[in-house]
Order: sequence, then C-alpha cells, then structure tokens
Amino acid sequence: MKRKGIFFWLSLCGLLIGEVHAGNLVNSKHNLSVSGPGTVKASQETRICIFCHTPHNARPVAPLWNRLDSGSVYTPYTSSTALATPGQPTGASILCLSCHDGTIALGEVMSEPAPIDMVGGTTTIPQGPGFIGTDLSDDHPISFPYTNTLALMRGELVDPGLLTGAVRLDENAHMQCTTCHDPHNDTFGHFLVLSNRYSALCTTCHEKDFWSQSSHSVSSAAWDGRSPDPWPHTPWNTVAENGCENCHRPHSAGEHARLLNEQVEEENCFPCHNGHVAPLDLEGEFMKSSRHPVGATLEVHTPDEPAVVELRHVECSDCHDPHAATSGSGTPSGPLTGVRGVSIAGNEVAPASFEYEICFRCHADSPNKPAPRTTRQFGQTNVRLEFDPNNPSFHPVAAPGVNSDVPSLIPPLTTNSIIRCTDCHNNDEGPGAGGTGPAGPHGSRYPPLLERRYDTADFTQESAFAYALCYKCHSRNSILNNESFKEHKKHVRDEKTPCNVCHDPHGVSLTQGNGTNNSKLINFDTTVVSPNSKGKLWFESRGRFHGACYLKCHGKNHDPKSY
Repeated sequence: MKRKGIFFWLSLCGLLIGEVHAGNLVNSKHNLSVSGPGTVKASQETRICIFCHTPHNARPVAPLWNRLDSGSVYTPYTSSTALATPGQPTGASILCLSCHDGTIALGEVMSEPAPIDMVGGTTTIPQGPGFIGTDLSDDHPISFPYTNTLALMRGELVDPGLLTGAVRLDENAHMQCTTCHDPHNDTFGHFLVLSNRYSALCTTCHEKDFWSQSSHSVSSAAWDGRSPDPWPHTPWNTVAENGCENCHRPHSAGEHARLLNEQVEEENCFPCHNGHVAPLDLEGEFMKSSRHPVGATLEVHTPDEPAVVELRHVECSDCHDPHAATSGSGTPSGPLTGVRGVSIAGNEVAPASFEYEICFRCHADSPNKPAPRTTRQFGQTNVRLEFDPNNPSFHPVAAPGVNSDVPSLIPPLTTNSIIRCTDCHNNDEGPGAGGTGPAGPHGSRYPPLLERRYDTADFTQESAFAYALCYKCHSRNSILNNESFKEHKKHVRDEKTPCNVCHDPHGVSLTQGNGTNNSKLINFDTTVVSPNSKGKLWFESRGRFHGACYLKCHGKNHDPKSY
C-alpha cells in the first residue's frame, strides 16, 4: 500500500513538474520525506510532494499549495544605487519563504491534522545555507517589476524581453526566487536554473561595463590551498570560474547593500590578493607604516558617492573597479580601468583617462585633508592646484614642465616628459624600486607612501640613499657637480640641507606664487628658512642658472646671496 502511495505522489509530481525533474527532486534536499538524502527529513512520512503540494483542499494558489503564509513582515533589500523598490514578497517568493524564513514548521502542512514529525525533533528549517529568515536585506532583491524602463534607467541590465531561456520572470514580469531557482531540479546545485560557473547565471541579467575583459572574468589563477579558502561557498577552482562570486554572495551576504561576501570591504579583496590566488601579496602592503588606510573606516564608501570624496575614507574600490580592472598597462594602467576621477580643471570624469585624476578624488578638492607634512612659505593641500600647468613651476604630472633646461634629468627623461603620481608614490619593494613586490601605492616604509627614501629632516647627511627618490630621475653626479646651481653641493652635502627645504616636490600654485619667486619648485620650509635681517623671505630668478636668495638659513643672513 505504501508503495502505491509513493507511486501516486510521484505521478502527481510528474504532472506538476515533469518526470525528469521529479526524479531529480527525489535525490535532492527538497525531498523531506523519510527517503530524502539530507539530514533534515521526516521520521516516517513517505510522501515526497506533500510538504509543498496537495491534490485536495489546497490553498487557492498555484500549484496546489499545501502551506500557509507565515504572516511575517520582511525587511526588503535596499541600496543607495538600486532603482528597483522591492516591497513585501509576492508570488512564488512568498511560497518559498513559507519554509525558508524559518517561522513555520517544515512539517506543518494544510492537508494534515498535525505537523509531520521530523528526524531529531527538527521543526523549522535550521540555520545554514537554506535559512533565509525574515531579513531579506542581505539577499538578492525579489518581488519587483523588472521592466525595460528599469533596465534603461539603471544601465548594465539586460532587456527583460530577452529573458526567454532558463532565467525567466513570473507571469507579472516580476523578479522572484524562481527566476534563479527551480525547486524541483538540483542539477546545478542550490536548485539553480543555470550553472553560475563563469558567472553564466548572473550575466544573464547583469551586463557590467568592461566585465567581459576584466581579470575577475578571465583569470585562470587558482587557489594554492593555503588557508583561508577564498571560495568557501562555491565548488569552482579559478577566479574566472567563480566570477561574480569571487566577491558577491546572493544570499546571506556579509555586506548587505552590495551583496558582498564580507562586511569589511577590504576583506572581500584580501582572500585572493594575499598571494594565495593572485601571485603577489597585497594584504601585507597594508601593514606597512605608511599606507592607504583601507581598514580605518567601515561602510563609508558607496559607488554613488561624488567623484570628489566628501567623507574622508579610502577603500580598494575607490581606486579599483573590480568589474573592470585588468593586469595590463596603459593610461591609466589596467588595474585602474573604469574608475571615476577629477580632471585637472576640477570636473568629474567617468572613467578617468589619467592616473592623477583618480588621485585627485581624495587629494585635491576633498575637504578635511590633513595638514601638509612640511610647513612652507605657501601652504597648500590641494594637489590639483599644485600640478596646474599654468603654475610658475610644477612636476610634470598633468603636462610637461615649464623649465626647458634641466641638465640633471636622467635619460630617457627629457623636459617634455610626463610622469605619474606612482613614479614617486609606490611600493618601496615593488618593481619601480627594483623589488619583486606588487606595484602601486598600497603601502611603503617611506612616508608619505614613497617608493624610495626621501629624507626631509634638516642636517641630513647627503647620500644616494637619503635622497634616493630625487636621484631616481635627477643625476646625483649632475647635482653634486653643480651643473644647474653652483651652490648645490655646498647646500646639500656641506651644509646638510635637504632638497625638501627649498623645493616643493608637487609644485607652487599660481594662486600663491609667481614665475620670478617660485620657479624651480622654490617654496621654502619655514621651520628651517626664515626672513633675513630686513624681514625678506624670497627667491628671485635672474635668468638661466642665476638667481638670488633673501632669507636666513642655518644662522646665515642672505641679503641677498646671489649666484
């Protein structure tokens, strides 16, 4: 008799879901009968479909539904970048939640006078991957109309009219649990309608700019087996196979608004960028004494924040777009692909065309910047103003410099060359410094995040090491042989006066200086240089390799000292 009952229910299931899927259901965790393969199952009940369906006295909800709604009030998904407005669950989603929200006993069905007993006294769905709860803010949004208007407004979404394959909306064109999940078919794991290997499921709806060529989409890098496991919730072995799920989790996400694996932003990057998947250890760079402090704030960064950062913070995604970054070179380099920036004129650019435009997001017009490290005659914290090509002098980051005669430049550099912020601000153990560590301004032992040593304390003994940053581009022999300034050797070696005392390495803003007094990056450190006996403090350019100084330094009065 029991065998006839089983065949009856399987026949009913076959009518409801198709015989192929019915067979798959029998061997899945959704088989809650005593014959089910999972640990959560009935102690005696042999009928498989009864936990969701009944042929008689069903709720007036397709398909012959055998469960009540919990009546719970759910917390829907929200995000500052979402244009859809999910409300309370509807359609198939509210049916799924009658088990998965954990408020109704699994064995509590309408067709039975008493709840079906479960093994071990289990009542509601236990904690684990299948437990969703009533807080849906950490889950992919559901029960909202996915319309062509929404797709056009949001951008990077597929036209819903093209969703005619395994991924489908419901009869009301709403996104539901069943858009991604088929409760009767576990062929692809997690009851997905399509394998998400290589992000195939995610990219059915999501069309992220630059994604198809990004490293996270194409990299064959694999985990080396050292703890921690970067992909504990997937069966895949490479970055490309994991795709979106390298960083994102569609259910029970650690960071809700972006559905990230971890709440702490950088902890979504470090599991791969610690040398266990990506070949170089970036995580260790952020332990150095001078670093971009990605760990200093939590959930301050948002993708829709202004290009000019208003609340002081820095996260990996302020400089890198994980949907676009590549390992290639270029302008800007591949790891910076797709990131917004601020132009030399102060306007937002998306995406940035130059590396410095990304740096300007925080280091230009952003408020509440720290005070300059050096107290100068003309103090300035806005590096955009310091690099303005109209300035009396500047390092050539946004345009070639104004000085056409710089004999100390080391070839292939010329007075027409352009340099990047990362030519100076970079890893002290990276390729630019002759090391094997990762490139980029993540961390350094030389403040402020410098690739090489740059001593600024007065009475520093001159050496190739003490001023290694300057000597990277400017020949030490040329400087000490006085090829451009006949007192260079005397000042730097004999008087032990650092380069930084006279030269402002970024530049002097035209709003503060002029071509006569502030050429050659002259902007004195006023903790070392002070007004002379007549109250004068300035440099005066007097033609090629000639000038005069009005000041007092190391107790010596210049009124003026000419060369």
